[in-house]
Amino acid sequence: MSAVLFDVPGPKARTRNVYLNIVTVIVVVGVIAFILFRFNESGQFTAKKWEIFTFPRVQEMFLTVIGATLKAFAVAAVGSLVLGIILAFGRLADTKWVRIPCYWFTELFRAVPLLILMMIMYYGLPSAGVKGITPFIAVVVGLILYNGSVLAEVFRAGIESLPKGQREAGLAIGLSNGQVLRTILLPQAVRAMLPVIIAQLVVIMKDTALGFLITYNEILYYANFLGSQGQYGSPVVPALMVAAVIYVGLCLILSGIAKYTEYKMSSRVKVVKAKAGIAG
Repeated sequence: MSAVLFDVPGPKARTRNVYLNIVTVIVVVGVIAFILFRFNESGQFTAKKWEIFTFPRVQEMFLTVIGATLKAFAVAAVGSLVLGIILAFGRLADTKWVRIPCYWFTELFRAVPLLILMMIMYYGLPSAGVKGITPFIAVVVGLILYNGSVLAEVFRAGIESLPKGQREAGLAIGLSNGQVLRTILLPQAVRAMLPVIIAQLVVIMKDTALGFLITYNEILYYANFLGSQGQYGSPVVPALMVAAVIYVGLCLILSGIAKYTEYKMSSRVKVVKAKAGIAG
C-alpha cells in the first residue's frame, strides 16, 4: 500500500509548481530589493548614520545588552519548562481539586497578552503596594506565566497522544500515577513534541524584545536609544536593522543547538532499540 495521502503530481502539475516557485522567488526578491532601494533613497545607508556603530563603547554596550537578553531568556526558558511540566501534570491529575485549578490557570495566562502581563507586573503591582519589581523580574515573570501555560498544553497533548497501554502497564507493575508520568510518559512526550518545544523557546527569545516597553535594557531598548541620537542623523532604521540581525543570529544559534539535541536524542533511542532487538 502506498503511503502517499494525495495524488502524485503529473508532468503538467510539476511544471506548474516549478513556475510558481520561480514567480514566488522573483516576487520576494523584488520586494526586498524595493525596500533596500527606498532605504538607500532616504539616506539610510549613508556613512553618517552608520558611524555610531563603529565606536568601541557602542559595540561593548551591544555585548552587554545581548547578555541581558540571554539572561532573561535563560531564566524564562527554564521557568517556562518547569511551570509547563507542573501544569501538565496537574491537568492530568486524578483529583478534581488539582485538575480544575490547573486548567483555569493555564487558560487564563494563555489568553492574556504577554505585554499586558509585563505591564501589570511592572506598573500594576507597585501601585498596589508590592515593592522590588524590577524590569528584569517583570519581563521574566511575564514570559514564564505566558509561555509556561502554552508549554503545559504542549506537554499534555504529547502525553495524551501516547498509547494508553503504556500508562496501564506502568500502573500494573505497581508504579503510582505520578511515577508513570515522570518516568515513562513525559520522556516520550518530550521527544515527540520537541519541534514544538523548540519553536516555543525561539518565541521566548524573540519576546524578550517586549521588555524595552518597560525599560528593560535589552537589545531593542538599546537600539531605540541609538536611533534617537540626532548628532548621528537619528539612525533609527540602521539601529533596528542591527538589532534584527542580532535577534536572527541568536534564534538561529538556539535552533541549531536544539536540532543537535534532537538529533542526539533520536540517535540514542535508535541505539537502544537496536540493542533491545539484538538481545531479544
